[in-house]
Amino acid sequence: MAISFNHVHIKTADVAKTVQYYIDNYGATKKSEMPGRGWQLDLHGTQLNITTLISEQNHEQHLGIEHMAVTTDDYAGLLAKLRKNGVEVLEELKGSSGNRVAFVSATDGSQMEIIEKA
Repeated sequence: MAISFNHVHIKTADVAKTVQYYIDNYGATKKSEMPGRGWQLDLHGTQLNITTLISEQNHEQHLGIEHMAVTTDDYAGLLAKLRKNGVEVLEELKGSSGNRVAFVSATDGSQMEIIEKA
């Protein structure tokens, strides 16, 4: 099973202000706009997704650094492993390219996003 880092997701009440903060202070650059949601930034090789709270997601969302995401070529296998280890699956969705996406609990109230490699 291959797993690779995908992104850090920051949810904010003010997307433009947060995007500018990472550009001005840390040299991030805009990669692409997520229409109606926010922006993907490149922070020296790390992708930052900066959005507001997303109405299509029903799991509990938080402002600030909400979750990290990984991509896997064995989505079902990784979710089975996580469930076996007692990790709570908070929500499963379809990704923008039709792939499967899950939000799962992590320690201290944080979350991980598991993305099926398209």
